[in-house]
Amino acid sequence: MVATYVLNVTVQRDALDRAGTPYTAGELFLATYTMERPILPSPHQVAQELWKTTVGTPITSKRSLVYHGWITLSSTLVGFGIGTLLGIGLAVLIVHSRTLDKSLMPWIVSSQTIPILAIAPMIVVVANALGVTGLLPKAFISTYLSFFPVAVGMVTGLRSPDRLHLDLMRTYTATSSQVFWKLRLPAAVPFLFTSMKVGIAASLVGAIVAELPTGAVAGLGARLLAGSYYGQTVQIWSALFAAALMAAVLVAIVGMLDRIVRQRMGIRS
Repeated sequence: MVATYVLNVTVQRDALDRAGTPYTAGELFLATYTMERPILPSPHQVAQELWKTTVGTPITSKRSLVYHGWITLSSTLVGFGIGTLLGIGLAVLIVHSRTLDKSLMPWIVSSQTIPILAIAPMIVVVANALGVTGLLPKAFISTYLSFFPVAVGMVTGLRSPDRLHLDLMRTYTATSSQVFWKLRLPAAVPFLFTSMKVGIAASLVGAIVAELPTGAVAGLGARLLAGSYYGQTVQIWSALFAAALMAAVLVAIVGMLDRIVRQRMGIRS
């Protein structure tokens, strides 16, 4: 509330002075919270915009945040699914191969140093050249951000069993696959779900970022871009809050699945 007044008061005062409208300090104070295009919107303006674009607008309308949110969510879930499978697969290969551990892991870490804003347009251009359009190019960018935490978390989890437990499995002449399924994988489950919480949030960020430089006409990223073009800060902040709420719900769902799986496996929190 204080930041809203401090950032908006100068602009509002100049507007009233140019219009020749007399005002008191109280009227100026209230006017800073009801500006049509504020520098920083007040909380009630963001809340009103959220209500209007979710409840007060048909979900099929391009003005609906539900419409834009679903498009971004679709890319997020597809990218997160691919990224999770890719991260688990890479982790299994790294744990079971010292050569891949030494050669592949540094490249996985290095891949995350490339700015996503730089690589997103390239991915879309290459995908379009290969005839892949629509949801998948954005999903690939989500995959790029989400596979890394899953891969690192799974490597840590698969290597978490104690040496005594591994020696005991060898004493029982267990095969590598038996050690994996009966010891390494159950031990890695807590690490996997913790990584998935990070991964799904990163996947949502990737889907939104993918919509910014690619000229998307729908999605939360496109909503942010349109708001910046036309100076609609209330629209920008409402889209940001919608994205934050979506991320919180997705992380909560992964956390709920984590608790269910742990209970079924008999793992205590």
